[in-house]
Amino acid sequence: MRKITKLKNLAITCGGTGGHFFPGLTIAREFSGGYNKVLMILGGKNIESQAETAEGFSLNVSKLKPMPAPSGIFSFIRFIYGSIWGTFASIKAMREFRPDALLAMGSFASLPPVLAAKILGIPIFLHDGNAKIGRANRYFSNWARLMGMAYPPINAAKVKCPYECIGMPIRPELDYQPIEKAKAIEKINKLFELDFKADLPTLLIFGGSQGAQIFNETFPEMMLNSGRTDFQVLHLTGEGKFEEVKAAYKDAKFPYLCLPGTSGMHWFYQAADAVVCRSGGSTIAELCIFGKFAFLIPYPFAAESHQDDNAFFMVGTGAAEIFDNSECSLEKTNELLNRWLADPAGFIERGKQATEYAKPDAAKDMLWLIERMI
Repeated sequence: MRKITKLKNLAITCGGTGGHFFPGLTIAREFSGGYNKVLMILGGKNIESQAETAEGFSLNVSKLKPMPAPSGIFSFIRFIYGSIWGTFASIKAMREFRPDALLAMGSFASLPPVLAAKILGIPIFLHDGNAKIGRANRYFSNWARLMGMAYPPINAAKVKCPYECIGMPIRPELDYQPIEKAKAIEKINKLFELDFKADLPTLLIFGGSQGAQIFNETFPEMMLNSGRTDFQVLHLTGEGKFEEVKAAYKDAKFPYLCLPGTSGMHWFYQAADAVVCRSGGSTIAELCIFGKFAFLIPYPFAAESHQDDNAFFMVGTGAAEIFDNSECSLEKTNELLNRWLADPAGFIERGKQATEYAKPDAAKDMLWLIERMI
């Protein structure tokens, strides 16, 4: 059994979007306890909610926002100011905390603590949660000892430090233990007073925390107009979209459950026979762990189209198909529904192929890499 003995104090910078923050928080939770201590350095978007979620750890907050577009001179000036302010604040925080290493989870919101670690001589480690290594990590790799990768990188030649593919840290709230679909359906029925059937094909739909038109408008309209009732739907709408999506389903003749989100996502994965979703790094990792086939609709405005590359990885496992966001018309999505319902068992088997690529111990493995290299 591997033991972490040298690494006692770890600084983790994971600002920006939830795709950077939650994997970093997962590693922090895995590492903390006993004599181990974690300093979380946050920056970028949603700082307040991230700080609240990370309560219990030492915190330092940077004012730095994500890298601005080259054409925005005033944004660039604010970025430079934030970088300087954040670097001095990070130096102060790390001098007090005395970390054995800094782990940066990507995003230019991590620039100040990475610069601070470079100045202080603290070993720098990186993690990238996508199949295409992001601009920030490509830049930081010039100073890093090692990068942990969620997926085999398609642009590995641009990495200037050693790297290992260790997977994407998944939040501990997800229960990875496989259970039968019937048990998951029974649990959902009990929680929400439903009468879902275990032998009815079940489709899980979600478009992220903010929802998206293609998931919240096109799919409900298509399914209601299909005239079919031989399936059931679990639909997570995202915050702020629930009421309108719930209203869209009111005339549905098929069983459905519509929620803004859920803390029991593992039950929903286990109950589903197929999934319709985006292709963020954490979503792809979860699909692999639960062995679910996915109809992937990559977010069209993702930086450097990285969700497309994640989707291509998932297609390579045999457990996914890609649909361009702009092409998801009522006709296209109806064809998807009919093709799935023509052979739901076949899609279930294809989904199981993804489990070969599951890495549920990614957080532990990232910590072990740091332990090994310091």
